[in-house]
Amino acid sequence: MVQLVGSLRKELADSLSTCKVLVVGAGGIGCELLKNLVLTGFKNIEVIDLDTIDVSNLNRQFLFQKKHVGKSKAQVAKESALQFCPSANITAYHDSVMNPDYNVEFFRKFMLVMNALDNRAARNHVNRMCLAADIPLIESGTAGYLGQVTVIKKGMTECYECQPKPTQKTFPGCTIRNTPSEPIHCIVWAKYLFNQLFGEEDADQEVSPDTADPEAAWNPEETAARATASEKDGDIKRISTKEWARSTGYDPIKLFNKLFKDDIMYLLTMDKLWKKRKAPTPLDWQQLENSVRPQEETPGLGLKDQQVLGVWGYCKLFQHSVETLRSQLQEKGEGAELVWDKDDPPAMDFVTAAANLRMHIFSMNMKSRFDVKSMAGNIIPAIATTNAVIAGLIVLEGLKILSGELESCRTIFLNKCPNLRKKLLVPCVLDPPSANCYVCTSKPEVTVKLNVHKTMVLSLQDRILKERFGMVAPDVQIEDGKGTILISSEEGETEANNSKFLSDFGIRNGSRLQADDFLQDYTLLVNVLHTEELERDVEFEVVGEAPDKAPPPQTNQEEVNSITNGNKDSAQPSTSSKAPPQDDDIMIVDSDEEEGVSSSSAAAVSSSSKRKHSDTETGETSTKRARTEQSSSAAASADNDDDDIIALD
Repeated sequence: MVQLVGSLRKELADSLSTCKVLVVGAGGIGCELLKNLVLTGFKNIEVIDLDTIDVSNLNRQFLFQKKHVGKSKAQVAKESALQFCPSANITAYHDSVMNPDYNVEFFRKFMLVMNALDNRAARNHVNRMCLAADIPLIESGTAGYLGQVTVIKKGMTECYECQPKPTQKTFPGCTIRNTPSEPIHCIVWAKYLFNQLFGEEDADQEVSPDTADPEAAWNPEETAARATASEKDGDIKRISTKEWARSTGYDPIKLFNKLFKDDIMYLLTMDKLWKKRKAPTPLDWQQLENSVRPQEETPGLGLKDQQVLGVWGYCKLFQHSVETLRSQLQEKGEGAELVWDKDDPPAMDFVTAAANLRMHIFSMNMKSRFDVKSMAGNIIPAIATTNAVIAGLIVLEGLKILSGELESCRTIFLNKCPNLRKKLLVPCVLDPPSANCYVCTSKPEVTVKLNVHKTMVLSLQDRILKERFGMVAPDVQIEDGKGTILISSEEGETEANNSKFLSDFGIRNGSRLQADDFLQDYTLLVNVLHTEELERDVEFEVVGEAPDKAPPPQTNQEEVNSITNGNKDSAQPSTSSKAPPQDDDIMIVDSDEEEGVSSSSAAAVSSSSKRKHSDTETGETSTKRARTEQSSSAAASADNDDDDIIALD
């Protein structure tokens, strides 16, 4: 007769009380997960999170209360979880998991790692650390009502990076407010600004510099102190952005100088942010007005929506749109609010102008009104219930792993609407590792198409190796027979190379570069393919992701669109193949026959697109059959509302 301890077999219960597990992230999913772990019987838990608690977290991260605002998420989550089980041994780290202190040996201490992260860079890093340590990883994510859990085990399953991921659609607040690096960051900021000034204010949509940005202070005590200080009024009465704007009469020039001069100058005082980034350049209305040239005010050729104006052109558009929106508010009366609509010209003008001015400040190429409109979509709210369901599924998959039943683990999708079998949860068989993966194959190798005469060493390091291929601190050697060191992770060793072009080092068509990240225990061989025919604003392409390299669609299966999941970055851990133009509509995979459906069956078939500074994803249907809910059904119709989603937690 099987002996039980609670609802678990005694052997499994004993295993839970002795095994050590790592939880990465103590936010929406992480809070639910910690509570579940201690109530299930896990006794030795370590949790790591760099973030501090914000008032906007309190509606869903239930381990936190108002008195905790400004404190370390990891530390408070530990203290709250211990109230459920005082005998548990929980260690909290208020730090970044990408800190070199958390090396491969650190990860080898654990029997299991569980991700509850909010950004792709950290997900990629933990994926590589678990592969290097040969430790099972449970990956998870949520976006609105959608969620996903999958298991990653070296040599048995796809890793997190085996398949391309969709363009990131969710971003940490400190990225939006302090360190934007892509146009979409500036567009999201501008939409937030519209609501802060003219619409319904939301604590989740603050636009002022984030003084509690953990990256600005690596000392945990300094970070917590700064966050706490930012929440205290002291002798200064803090007022909202809208109240301040009203006090100025919505004066567009005063608004301009606050947003694009004063706030930027304040960001520059957070000097740690700019040690490895190009610092922003503040704008001053008076200086711009005095230096404007007559030709800058002359309209360009072509369709108005497709023109990219100069800086002064966007200044004037900002001024005109603020004046128009101010008039609309006055017409509506006291206490009125405007609702942002991409089809409302003044609202769209405001977001276009504000976003482009911020792009210019942070050294990005500005975008046309048409481009901005196509990128500015709907915002999905974070749903506490989704986090709770996904956290429960993480624990269930963890119990299978600790029972030695890894083969019974599944990728599980949580859908927005029931499928034809009236089920919200759809389990799929885990896919094997991809033979073309540039991370988990025995000899990772990629071919990158770029212009060696225009690509700088710094761009190779930041845009290609760090952003595209997820390295943290790469060392790069040219395979030229001399072992020339192009990039060193040791500070100061090769900084003089940063502003030089690749061609200056003899790199040409066919050159090979060896990139090593010793923290991740990861080596990548990069084959350089020189070209002078890249599209405008395209810095490079990874060969195999371009449309002409995409495999033909399967003809014997129904097509289904990608289920986009992922807490704050809509990432799908291991569910699909090549890359699509877009993944607007969400279709529901109809299957509860675990052995008959692979996780790749849940993805879409479509042509891939050239990479413009970010990846996109589509899935290719598996050779196994997957039933899909027809687009004419009510459930699929409801999902059509999710076009152009930007999901922000």
